[in-house]
Amino acid sequence: MLDMPLLLFDLDNTLLPRDAAFRAWAQDFLSEHDLPPGDLDWFVTLDGGGYVPRSTVLSAVRRRYGLDGSTEFLLAHYRRGINSHIHCPPRHMEALRAARAAGWTLGIVSNGGTRPQLEKIRRTGLGPMVDGWVISEEADCVKPDPLIFEIAAQRCGIAPTGEWAAHTWMVGDHAPADIAGAELAGLRSVWLHHGRPWAESGYRPTLKAAGLPEAVGQVLAARNAPSPRPGIRAGGWGRRQAAGVPVRESALLSARSGARG
Repeated sequence: MLDMPLLLFDLDNTLLPRDAAFRAWAQDFLSEHDLPPGDLDWFVTLDGGGYVPRSTVLSAVRRRYGLDGSTEFLLAHYRRGINSHIHCPPRHMEALRAARAAGWTLGIVSNGGTRPQLEKIRRTGLGPMVDGWVISEEADCVKPDPLIFEIAAQRCGIAPTGEWAAHTWMVGDHAPADIAGAELAGLRSVWLHHGRPWAESGYRPTLKAAGLPEAVGQVLAARNAPSPRPGIRAGGWGRRQAAGVPVRESALLSARSGARG
């Protein structure tokens, strides 16, 4: 076994309650512009959990309410506003410290824009808590591509060779990106279900958890469990074509290109 097994985390709605921050920003926005509070559900639906591009969301907001100012102006307002509501819950920090104390190397693998995701990592104090991170925009590689997990391992100081995947776990909430990506890379995974049923038929997580602390506890308890059948080795399927595998197609159709913000 590796001296330092690797535990990778998604960022939005895994380490950070991103959707709650969006709702708080939307409530502030409606209040500031004297708009109906009941329109909050419209904002949340349009947001799509962060997977709809921000330009699309804010352009729709401008049209609906006839707002002055450019979409770029609204985007700057949005970034400042949502960042003021982003935080990492104390129980999540405690879980990271527990994993570190148990001998795990920790990393973040996030789809999204480099600037907003990096701002979240720095603003919430996650930077010192992990050994490295990778963001899809700066890496030019998007989950579920197995290559992004290799990049994460390298940045955490672990060479993605030999049996590294057998001693690596991925924790995330978005099945087509986090869990399909782990499957393709040969990693074990924990899916944060947030009260949702599992809906995918082509692949499954190793474990399921209601929240991050529970997920970390499960990983620590399962450290000595046998690893699953290896998945498709990381080789950048976004760059190189290979034989068709069902999970590839379902993940490709369902995963987003990193619009979260």
